[in-house]
Amino acid sequence: MPIIIFPIHFTLQMCNLALWATLVVTFGIIKFIVPFKFLKQPLNWLITNFMAMFGIISVAIIKLFNRAEWDYRTNGDLSKDNWYLLTSNHLSCLDIILLIEFAAKRIPSPKFFLKQELIWLPFVGVAAWALEMPFMKRYSRAFIEKNPHLKGKDIETTRKHCSKFKDSPTTIINFVEGTRFNPQKKALKKSSFENLLPPKAGGIAFTFAAMGELFTNVIDVTLVYPKNQGGIMMDLLCGRLEKVIFHVDVLPMTDELIGDYFNDDEFRESFQSNLNQRWLAKDAKITALLAEQ
Repeated sequence: MPIIIFPIHFTLQMCNLALWATLVVTFGIIKFIVPFKFLKQPLNWLITNFMAMFGIISVAIIKLFNRAEWDYRTNGDLSKDNWYLLTSNHLSCLDIILLIEFAAKRIPSPKFFLKQELIWLPFVGVAAWALEMPFMKRYSRAFIEKNPHLKGKDIETTRKHCSKFKDSPTTIINFVEGTRFNPQKKALKKSSFENLLPPKAGGIAFTFAAMGELFTNVIDVTLVYPKNQGGIMMDLLCGRLEKVIFHVDVLPMTDELIGDYFNDDEFRESFQSNLNQRWLAKDAKITALLAEQ
């Protein structure tokens, strides 16, 4: 019964989150304080595994309270030794948990590009730094026009911050829509897609510009909760999650994906066109998956 399942499930999930978040922040502070470089690597390993354990245990708890059908499919080979950019549609907070759990068993630990200003936020900055989340410094086109000598400096600065990933396989996650999809947001943004919001090309183009030479492949994830399209998190906390579709396509990384999106009009138009075509294909795939149910 939901009235019994919800408080138990919610409490267990919050305890799981609190435990691993506390460990990440605590060991992040230790890593910041400790002066010995030879200790950094084992501390990084511990902190990364704390996040992985959060995802693994969270999914285990979900499965304990939900008799859901799990449809996982991967088209292509994955490895813990490669570098990936992972893109996905975004429907719920559950997406992040599933991506962390998926990565823990198959690919390097996932990381999100964050604005440089976030490093100064209490706890958030420490946790993000401890997890080695890449921070980006980005100048607007208007700012570059006023300060032409800084053209390309934002990419150069971010690339320097990401240089540590050359020796450490990494997965960068980008939710291309920028926010979670729902019918209200679809109407507000006047989306031409049936199941998706319009893709935001700027963030993913910046990631390619800063780290593109490192990526082995692009991983395109399609997430669908076909029988729980309303309040997904509430449904799963109440034991009503019925099916999860998690489809993965491993795509090649090509030089055409790397360029100056913010200052090269020709490249920007080409990049947007390619991304929109991929989004159309993803939208059609989601429609087909929903029709199968």
